[in-house]
Amino acid sequence: MKKRIFLLPLVFLMSCQDFLNQEPQTALTQEQVFSKLENIDPLITGLYTSWRNARKDRGGFMFQLGGDESQQGAFQVKSEPDQAGLDRYDGFLAPRNNALTQQWDMRWPIVTAAAKAILALQTNKEDENRRNQLLGEASFIWAAVCFELTQYWGDIPVIDAGKIAELGTGRKPLPMVYDYLVRYLQFAADHLPESQTDKRRVTKYAAMALLGKVYLYAPQAAGVRDYQKAADQFQKVIQSGKYSLVPKYADLFDPGKANSTESLYEFQFTNTYPDNNQTQWQMGSRALASVDGNCSFGGYDLMVPTAYAYSDVTKGGVWETGDTRKDASIRYDFTYKGEAPKLLSGFGGDELDPHVKKFEDPRTQGTMSFWYSGKNIFYLRYADVLLCYAECLNELNRTSEAVTIVNDQIRNRAFGGAIPASLKWASGISQDDFRTKMLDERMRELAFEGWRRMDLIRSGKFVSLIKARNNWAAQSNTIQEFHMRYPIPLTEILQNEEIPPSAQNPGYQQ
Repeated sequence: MKKRIFLLPLVFLMSCQDFLNQEPQTALTQEQVFSKLENIDPLITGLYTSWRNARKDRGGFMFQLGGDESQQGAFQVKSEPDQAGLDRYDGFLAPRNNALTQQWDMRWPIVTAAAKAILALQTNKEDENRRNQLLGEASFIWAAVCFELTQYWGDIPVIDAGKIAELGTGRKPLPMVYDYLVRYLQFAADHLPESQTDKRRVTKYAAMALLGKVYLYAPQAAGVRDYQKAADQFQKVIQSGKYSLVPKYADLFDPGKANSTESLYEFQFTNTYPDNNQTQWQMGSRALASVDGNCSFGGYDLMVPTAYAYSDVTKGGVWETGDTRKDASIRYDFTYKGEAPKLLSGFGGDELDPHVKKFEDPRTQGTMSFWYSGKNIFYLRYADVLLCYAECLNELNRTSEAVTIVNDQIRNRAFGGAIPASLKWASGISQDDFRTKMLDERMRELAFEGWRRMDLIRSGKFVSLIKARNNWAAQSNTIQEFHMRYPIPLTEILQNEEIPPSAQNPGYQQ
């Protein structure tokens, strides 16, 4: 089997079972290296780079396919069966699916490296404050990646380098997984600084926000879903006074205005390889790519909005008249140098349908290939914190307060600072109506930023909304409830004796 090797020194990975047993490949032993904080710091920096790189190019958007918000372009569906299975929910969405295997393989080395750093830092005897900050950063990254993995695959291995003999590398029940998530994020929240000069590094408020999300998004089976605890974490972020919505929504996606007052954490990219994000290569229109490889909105249609995500309410979609987030999020006009491009024959025919706009990098226009797109990509931002807090208040029977937050902050900004009276949410709406409205509001505010699949899973609307809104899922008509979890990759089952075929997620056959 192909080795899974990650780009941090001292750590090499073969499979979930043996990735903690590799010997250091340097002149120094692992114990010697980890005895000095000055040696551990570069490893933490490497963790950030590996985590960031797992969220760029296709890796950043593969999990967004197959939703009610985004799907593949037609040519992508025609040309790549494994990838197409993520939208079609057909026989190609199986343990042998290479597109999912790549994402699984990309993330476990990060978890393993973080686990080794956590163990080393727990025993380090140097500067306690500095050690705890580094430990908080390693704990945050471990938790962030494992939160993503457990949301999509369910039971996952718990990689604790100090307990590998006890825990092994088999799948662990959700209560154990989420117990680790909560403990690691609480430690991070307690020991990370309030701000970081190096924007690559996380703060205590990012840890609080993610901990709030863990309490809010946890499946009931995990035993930790708690709206009050989630609200408490979000409220700490809000009351810190360190964050605020930027006045103009479109400014969030201006590369000249990165790391704004709305950003709790964003992945840092540039237009120079290897720090470019390659995102536009996947998001833009093939019709424009054929005209000019330096067109900033060219690309290859990997992920495009569903008709629901780009259409107005009057046409069965999500957008209300006057919402400025619409044109900031989605490209409708493909006029280039005064001319309308033409569709190419032999492709999908949807290359000039609306496309994702948020990731376009105008700095590449006319000077370099759109492959070099390098805008920062949001992970956590303040608007999401406000929306999550409002959800918690609604679940705690404080719906009128939740409505006020959404109206006065999120929707007011969306309509240019003055929301029309007819579009304000009524303070007396029911708890269930609020839930329904919030699903659409999160799509409008956070479109294509990576939370939609999780939102559908936790809302219980995964099958119904995808079947109704995703063109490819509707055509195949094979999506079922078990598809909320991805199949454990066959390569993992073959290499890891602690994850046998019988441990596969229900509904999938080898």
